Amino acid sequence: MTYQDTLNWMFSQLPMYQQQGKTAYKKDLANTIKLAKHLNNPEKKFKSVHVAGTNGKGSTSHMMASILHEAGYKVGLYTSPHLKDFRERIKINGKEISKQFVISFIKQHKAFFEANSLSFFEMTVGMAFDYFSKQKVDIVVLEVGMGGRLDSTNIVSPEVSVITNIGLDHTQFLGNTLKAIAFEKGGIIKPNTPVVVGETQKETQPVFNELAKKNNCKITYADCVVKENYKSDLIGSYQAKNIKTVIQAIYELNKKGFIISKNHIKEGLLNVVGNTGLLGRWQILNQKPKVVCDTGHNREGLIHVMNQLKNENFETLHIVFGVVNDKDLSLIVDILPKKAKYYFSKPDIPRGMPENKLKKELAKFNIEGMAYKSVNEAYKTAINNAKNEDFVFIGGSTFVVAEII
Repeated sequence: MTYQDTLNWMFSQLPMYQQQGKTAYKKDLANTIKLAKHLNNPEKKFKSVHVAGTNGKGSTSHMMASILHEAGYKVGLYTSPHLKDFRERIKINGKEISKQFVISFIKQHKAFFEANSLSFFEMTVGMAFDYFSKQKVDIVVLEVGMGGRLDSTNIVSPEVSVITNIGLDHTQFLGNTLKAIAFEKGGIIKPNTPVVVGETQKETQPVFNELAKKNNCKITYADCVVKENYKSDLIGSYQAKNIKTVIQAIYELNKKGFIISKNHIKEGLLNVVGNTGLLGRWQILNQKPKVVCDTGHNREGLIHVMNQLKNENFETLHIVFGVVNDKDLSLIVDILPKKAKYYFSKPDIPRGMPENKLKKELAKFNIEGMAYKSVNEAYKTAINNAKNEDFVFIGGSTFVVAEII
């Protein structure tokens, strides 16, 4: 099989949350444990930092990887979803996994995948762990796909467990209260392993404290203890919280024998994009008119993005907007600007909400706009309509941003 043939098989033959939603969600780690054993337990052959949370875990993971890279370590980075190419999910020191490794891994283990009905996410995690093990990385920064307790990544024994924050997202899987979601995210807390929580929240703090106590873990709330101010090339005021989370996690690694200086932290934070290739975080695509995209998609993420928008100067705001079908629009309508021209579109995935349905639903909340058959058509129309003094924002879903970048 060619690389594209391999990807087509992965995407079409197996359930994948990114494309299908609830049907891809597994209720336990049995398949992942079985796969790890089949691969000779690669997860036991490298050190790791495990990162969970509702918002910021992608940025936090990339910042961590960049700092460790600056400190001279061979750093594996596992994140999801990808924006343009599947290989973005698995990198070492910013370099994507080779197409040939993807092809050969699937070819070698395809019979096992089929016999055990493995999900897209399970076999992707297996591929990443196998790759990092064979490449003999010093450490892997591992981003949870969804939740934590039942996530396929949750078979590692990390050096540090990191939880950025908790918000109402994926409620159909993780629960519809902050406490319930905190319990699922807190499932990455392991015995005798330091835990760093990015944001102190009164609803979730007791949950995390109890889990830490049960596992005999030291728990630190980064927003309460980190006083240093560092700048990053990841633009957006919301990154300040992620930076504090990262700094505290780095301090915990130093206690474990890693050697990471303040200069490594400084340079790592200033060169995240260059060192890791991160895309889609308040990414500026054009200046006149100013065009920005951001992958923030749940309430907490969009609040940060909309607050950032308030700092911009423009005459007219144009918003290219699309969401997935299971998005609860009632959770975000109050934070979407009313004084904006909207260009509604459907992300090009099965889970995308049809543009006319999105238009109809948001009209109930006095958010008006036009519907377009594709994200690309919506984007081109917005650009053609915008003057140099205007602002064009693209977002609502990771998949909308993926089609523009």
